[in-house]
Amino acid sequence: MSKQYYTTIGLEIHAELKTNSKMFCGCINNPDEEKPNVYICPVCMAHPGSLPVINKKAVESVIKVGLALDSNIADFTEFDRKNYFYPDIPKAYQISQYKFPIVSGGTLKGVDITRVHLEEDTATSKHDRGDYSLVDFNRAGVPLMELVTEPVIHSAKQAGDFGRELQVVLRYLGVSEANMEKGQMRVELNISISEDPNKFGTKVEVKNINSFKAMERAAEYETKRMMDLLESGKGSEIVQETRGWDENKQSTFSQRSKENANDYRYFPDPDLPKLFLSKIFDINKMKSELPELPESKRNRYRNDYGIKDEDIESYIVDQDLGVWFEKVANKLKDKDKVKTASNYITSDYLGLKKINMEVRLPSVENFTKLINMVTSDKISSRGAKDILAIIVVNDESPEKIAEEKGLIQNHDEGDLKEIVQKIIDANPAVVATYKGGKENALMSLVGQVMKESKGSANPSLVQKILKDLLK
Repeated sequence: MSKQYYTTIGLEIHAELKTNSKMFCGCINNPDEEKPNVYICPVCMAHPGSLPVINKKAVESVIKVGLALDSNIADFTEFDRKNYFYPDIPKAYQISQYKFPIVSGGTLKGVDITRVHLEEDTATSKHDRGDYSLVDFNRAGVPLMELVTEPVIHSAKQAGDFGRELQVVLRYLGVSEANMEKGQMRVELNISISEDPNKFGTKVEVKNINSFKAMERAAEYETKRMMDLLESGKGSEIVQETRGWDENKQSTFSQRSKENANDYRYFPDPDLPKLFLSKIFDINKMKSELPELPESKRNRYRNDYGIKDEDIESYIVDQDLGVWFEKVANKLKDKDKVKTASNYITSDYLGLKKINMEVRLPSVENFTKLINMVTSDKISSRGAKDILAIIVVNDESPEKIAEEKGLIQNHDEGDLKEIVQKIIDANPAVVATYKGGKENALMSLVGQVMKESKGSANPSLVQKILKDLLK
């Protein structure tokens, strides 16, 4: 490629909020309902004469998000009507926010936030019936948070990292499950490329993205598509439009020309009151009651436990695992033991969990006993792995299991010398190789001693005895 191109990405991320009822009516907010049109009423079906009422919990949730992002919380806010015609909008307009969003500014993962506003979700269109479509209104009116970033993202990876971090923050705050597979979190890319890093190219929006990996692949594909057009002299074919992402073909496709704000004819909703948030909520109190957020927890784990960043991410993403790990760490106290424990959790426990649905976290007491046994050389690392595989299914005493299975390590030099001598006598070729300067041959002998002792020999002591006898 003869020229250098600069990619600019802005994100629009929608997240359904976890409230008991919908945004403007009393219908149940249940994302797991499979039967169509169960949770509907005259308000969310837009029957004549029905009037909306604002869900206070939803407003509170968006304020919490703003506080977590260190954003500005508006004093005055209002809801607007966003007018467009589509079968999933029963009113022919969506209640949203335009000029006065609840949240503005803020940052996350080094990405500047433009705004976070509140609106109602649309119904769900079902297109799997052949020559006609059906609409399920269970989702219509569910409170929906929309976050818009500044166009300051410059790579697919940075976009993916931001989306994943926002998902974790929403879960920590308890405001959304943000499950992309269930459609509780939806991502749209606004992407352009330019030869000048200080100028934007023609912006294209990409929709239909159902995972962060898909978002990264869509950004990479669209960047390459636009670069190829510019390189071949077809830059005029890059037009402002909405494109969809085809997961099967791993490519984008044109859907429609992109609308502008004027096309929606926004105006304040006359059926809803204006809100002065500082009169309704104690913002300072809400800020003081925020939970520990992911970045703060990462720093604490690094400082308090000294564990690897990859391990920390496992505890950040899985909050239950993180809580359990902290209990383990607090009981062990010793930093080296905590590091050992973390290795067994993230490598062995999570590995077992991937292949066996019955695997559960053992009690803190039994797991810490296991770590104390392996760090004091009462059992080998191999023995610890075998015991862990048992206690994650049946939470039993590791000492009892070690005794029953003969996994307690033998530290008796006299006993071990007999076994070591037997192995030396049975392997003259390996002994000759070791004495010839091949240090690795020693480990072959160690392995055979371990096998002969059925894993009960202490490997470090076995190495010492071997070296002494082979001098």
